Amino acid sequence: MAATPYVRELFLDPDTRAALGRLGEVRLPADGADVGDEVVLAGLLADADVVVTGWGTAPLTAAVLAAAPRLRLLAHTGASVKPFVTPESFARGVRVTQAGEAMAYAVGEQALALTLALLHRLHRFDHALRTGADWATAKAAPPRRELRGATVGVVGASRTGRAYLGLVRALGARVLVADPFLSDAEAATLGVERVGLDDLLARSLVVSLHAPVLPETVGMIGARELALLPDGAVLVNTARSALVDEAALLAALRTGRIDAALDVFDAEPLPVDHPFRRLPNVLLTPHEAAGTVESRRRAGAIVVAEIDRFLRGAPLAHEVLPEQLDRTG
Repeated sequence: MAATPYVRELFLDPDTRAALGRLGEVRLPADGADVGDEVVLAGLLADADVVVTGWGTAPLTAAVLAAAPRLRLLAHTGASVKPFVTPESFARGVRVTQAGEAMAYAVGEQALALTLALLHRLHRFDHALRTGADWATAKAAPPRRELRGATVGVVGASRTGRAYLGLVRALGARVLVADPFLSDAEAATLGVERVGLDDLLARSLVVSLHAPVLPETVGMIGARELALLPDGAVLVNTARSALVDEAALLAALRTGRIDAALDVFDAEPLPVDHPFRRLPNVLLTPHEAAGTVESRRRAGAIVVAEIDRFLRGAPLAHEVLPEQLDRTG
């Protein structure tokens, strides 16, 4: 069993690490080894039956697979497996599983925290005080709003979207959801109203993005869509930056008409001179929405359980099949 460097963080918990070790020999790359390099990854997988992947791992290309004749399972510690799987890996019979479910609540909770911070203008107060504004100027933020009774638009009824909408509904928000795969029956079960994207944007005080990156979702929030937001609305993106036209968002934010909280960016790491960093109406986090201790422990537990099922010949609980990739990020 081979595991990539990011996996060390997931298995710092002694119980999780011990559980993985009981399933077989665990091999980690040498310190400093770049598993984004196909040659390095191929060497790590020479006699591995299972690879546990994290961000930055090279894809399972034909060359990597040729060097890994025993490989039969890729267990990803995150959600999207698209950077790692290939047509060749599926053709070779390498099965795929992922731990995206582990992250859903953590992302939903951070999206809630960002929502509350934006509504209460905490980011504007903090920016003003830290940059030397006098007390009266610092207090002169736009009107603050409460979540209770507010209309919140959720773009994407994904795992994270459902975790978030459950939290905001518990605090008294009315929720609209735009998702072409969500049925009216599912919407009723979730206690939300299913609407089109334009309707959602025009009616929502808060818009939170939870959609996957698909050809039809890339750039789905552009200048036209941002103009539909009411004055004083707030946008939260803990999903993927590709969902939003970054230049259009920057232009809209520079007007001061809307506020935003962003955990994801076109360029990561975010350049130190990026204009987002200087805007008082933007709250920034460095792509860490899912990075709680609890989330990582859940991810480790899911990966261990999936490997155990695989080795016992039992059905996988989180398997990703080739035909599912068109609907996943």
